[in-house]
Amino acid sequence: MAFLTETPPTYGVPETVADGVRRLVAPNAGPMTYHGTNTWLVETEDGTAVIDPGPDDPAHVAAILACAPRVRRIFLTHTHLDHVGAVPALRAATGAPVLGWGVPWLKDFAPDISLADGEEVAGLAALHTPGHASDHLSYARAGVGLFSGDHVMSWSTSVVSPPDGDMAAYMQSLRKLLARDDRVFFCGHGPVLPEPEKLMRALLVHRVGRENAVLDALGAGRGAVADIVDALYRDLDAGLKKAAARNVLAHLLKLASEGRARECDGIWVAA
Repeated sequence: MAFLTETPPTYGVPETVADGVRRLVAPNAGPMTYHGTNTWLVETEDGTAVIDPGPDDPAHVAAILACAPRVRRIFLTHTHLDHVGAVPALRAATGAPVLGWGVPWLKDFAPDISLADGEEVAGLAALHTPGHASDHLSYARAGVGLFSGDHVMSWSTSVVSPPDGDMAAYMQSLRKLLARDDRVFFCGHGPVLPEPEKLMRALLVHRVGRENAVLDALGAGRGAVADIVDALYRDLDAGLKKAAARNVLAHLLKLASEGRARECDGIWVAA
């Protein structure tokens, strides 16, 4: 797959990427977050909508407030901590309501306003795209593009980690977005993605190929998740093996739900 790369951003300084859309990258770079979480500042009729405030980082919250003194709404793509950690501080500083899926992944958290699939607020239409997370929403802005969170990212594939991550739902959500005609994706991490259809089709092909490789590994007698990871990810950095294992488990659970694999005492076999 042809992923995009970019030089490290200047943290605290927003980048205008489209009409009424600015990108502010949080300083939480890492192997799972690339240069950091993208916070999107979207201008609406009555002020700024913030999509994904990012991690709990006072400097990043201060940068958001400096860039957007009239925050009116806080939208969440999902409640993983690198996207939602800054919510309490930003909500306290602005009084802006938090909008998101009504059944969040994060324990003891609830949005102020629950959004339904297809519901539009302030020119942003919420699309339920579970898979990476059960509470994952993407947001479409007509004539501009789609804020795809961690469902589709320009720099890497997404981790699908059970039990909240669901591979069948992930693949179905890809097909849901493929049925649309959004011209550009504003991702949760990494640069803006032009022509997103190409990457989404490649992601689907990749997942089907990985699924077949998992079945081949089972046929070869590799029944433990760790053994399948070793077979499928031979050159993977050791620090990423845990994430790879979560993806493999997600594929196995999908296969089990389809009656194509089964598990007994931690060992998987083809059904």
